[in-house]
Amino acid sequence: MRRLIIVSNRLPVSISKKKGEINVSPSVGGLATGMKTFYKTHESLWFGWPGINQSKISVKEKKVIGEKLLEEKCKPVYLSQHDLNQYYYGFSNKTLWPLFHYFPQYTEYNESMWKTYKKVNHIFAEELLKEIRGDDIVWIHDYHLFLLPQLIREKFPQISIGFFLHIPFPSYEVFRLLPWRIQLLEGMLGADLVGFHTYDYQRHFLSSTRRLLGHDTYFNQIAAQNRLVKVDAFPMGIDYDRFYKTALQVSTKSASRRSRIKKMVRDATGKQSERKLILSMDRLDYSKGIPARLEAFERFLEKNKKYHEQVSMFLLAVPSRTNVDQYRELKRTVDEMVGRINGNFGTIDWTPIRYFYRSLPFDQIVELYLHSDIALVTPLRDGMNLIAKEYLVSKIAGDGVLILSEMAGSVKELGEALIVNPNDTNDIVNSIEEALKLSTEEQKQRNEMMRERLRRYDVTRWANEFMKSLKETKTTQNEMFEKKLSEDKVEEITVQYRQASRRLLLLDYDGTMIPHSREHDKTKPDKELMNILSTFSEDEDNCVVVISGREKSVLEKWFGKYPICSIAEHGVWIKDRDTEWEMIESLSNAWKQDIKPILQRFVDRTPGSAIEEKDHSLAWHYRKADSGLGLIRSRELKDELTTLLANLNLEILEGNKVIEIKSVGVNKGRAVRSKMPDEPFDFILAIGDDWSDEYLYEILPESAYTINVGFRNTQAHYCIDNVKETRSILKKLANID
Repeated sequence: MRRLIIVSNRLPVSISKKKGEINVSPSVGGLATGMKTFYKTHESLWFGWPGINQSKISVKEKKVIGEKLLEEKCKPVYLSQHDLNQYYYGFSNKTLWPLFHYFPQYTEYNESMWKTYKKVNHIFAEELLKEIRGDDIVWIHDYHLFLLPQLIREKFPQISIGFFLHIPFPSYEVFRLLPWRIQLLEGMLGADLVGFHTYDYQRHFLSSTRRLLGHDTYFNQIAAQNRLVKVDAFPMGIDYDRFYKTALQVSTKSASRRSRIKKMVRDATGKQSERKLILSMDRLDYSKGIPARLEAFERFLEKNKKYHEQVSMFLLAVPSRTNVDQYRELKRTVDEMVGRINGNFGTIDWTPIRYFYRSLPFDQIVELYLHSDIALVTPLRDGMNLIAKEYLVSKIAGDGVLILSEMAGSVKELGEALIVNPNDTNDIVNSIEEALKLSTEEQKQRNEMMRERLRRYDVTRWANEFMKSLKETKTTQNEMFEKKLSEDKVEEITVQYRQASRRLLLLDYDGTMIPHSREHDKTKPDKELMNILSTFSEDEDNCVVVISGREKSVLEKWFGKYPICSIAEHGVWIKDRDTEWEMIESLSNAWKQDIKPILQRFVDRTPGSAIEEKDHSLAWHYRKADSGLGLIRSRELKDELTTLLANLNLEILEGNKVIEIKSVGVNKGRAVRSKMPDEPFDFILAIGDDWSDEYLYEILPESAYTINVGFRNTQAHYCIDNVKETRSILKKLANID
């Protein structure tokens, strides 16, 4: 089995130093908790910061720490306090965290923090490169290390790299606010597989990639830097067995007077056994919506006096990023709100909110879940939120009610919960009232469906599904890479070309011999290209065919004086070396009067798009339009035309930023087929770049050399990177220096 290298900001264990002694303890956090079981069952090594300032330990102590961590299958990445402040507390949590959670008002754009963020990503890369082998699988986690995939890719081009983001990926309109957005996207695209918790985050990422980098996307695949990058959603599960078995154990322990949690719950609920307990447990973070939750509970008490002394809230706020201003202010706000609510509604025998600002051991958390009648999980924005899942699994009796924010990633899997808008106080109040009225039977019925789902898709399956998808992506990449035209194959093609007595050269124009451009009218042939085509056409053993979707008048203007064959409008018009232009078949244009108004409507709705009217086709170009809007409109146009053209003997041809409508059966392949029977060729070379060229590859004999510019699923035998490589091949064949 190949070795798995896991990389995250923090290790799953933390190092501390007390009275000169080095101690190792489990780290707190969803990733560390969730991945603990998975990574220890594999041949793996986990890289991350060990939780201790490197200036506080000696060289000798570093050696001891290294040995202790290796026993845990971990490797430390040491950071200075300055780097930690700028990279972690700074850029990661003052820039990326607030913006990705839709809090632009808290976002800081600081060049110094960005430089340190880059520096630390390089530090991680340096430590990894000391250890990595070419056949390793590298799995990088979260927003602290956006740049790392590309840094590793630069040194190991063929290594398997996965990247998973555990927080939301924001919409394009939010993400574009970042001055360093391009660098972050390029860093992520160093991975082979980019994973998110939900399809929404996946969709936002694809949109940003398309709009900011201009990469073509096909479903959930990105053609980036001549590599295929897959983007997919993998909702993270929890360690189901661990929570369930712990809940069974603590349920027995809870019957004992020694249970600390039982005492805390008894203090919250008082002597009345029928008093209901609402659990609110989160890191103290502004994205969790704790003040809004408290406001809703306050309004619930104002509205429902009958529930006074019948319902209590257990508020457990885990300290987080206490040196960040917004978090300190949040702590003051929560303290004041709890004090006000308890002061206004509390009695001698009843405190509405039992507030704890601390973290708890794992078994006590499970016991708290076990005793809570309602879990109030209402983040304003959350990548997943595992607390909702943990609560359901820990309720071994099957009862309990989950009230869940529609802004949490986990809501996609937990639709049977009571779903609320966390910004709608009345919605939360109504859901608390509904939760208190739900019968035990209905609670169990709802929870059973969610629990079964969580049992099937636990954290191990989540990790295995990601690894499986990464392997499949790498296989697809390798299959595509096998089509890459090698230098040896170019030499073979050159030898075959020079030995042949009759040669056919089929050359697409835009995107093959000349780069695509937003300025469609500015892509006329340059001197180098004309020299190449002129040299080929002067050889009487050659038949040179330039194939294009452009009008025949354009091709005539450019190539008419040369002994070159031309095919215009994707096969409607054909011109031999010594003949005039002729149509492949008689075509009617009557359909244009019905279709052109539709295209005009889409031009009006899509700034930057335009109609190109050819003799026997219509094309809607959107190269100059916003890439995201253009893609959306192209899909809308295609859907509308598909129904309309069903009985008109017309078809839709999709090219690079263009949709063209033409007669069925008229294509590059048919046009070339009509030419081929005239002469026997012992050498055939065809080069194209988009889907319209597939018709051409399809009709050619197996002995033909077919080359596609760009890496995608294609019938061509070989692929090359770009127009520059096309010209290099043609110049070699033509013997041009």
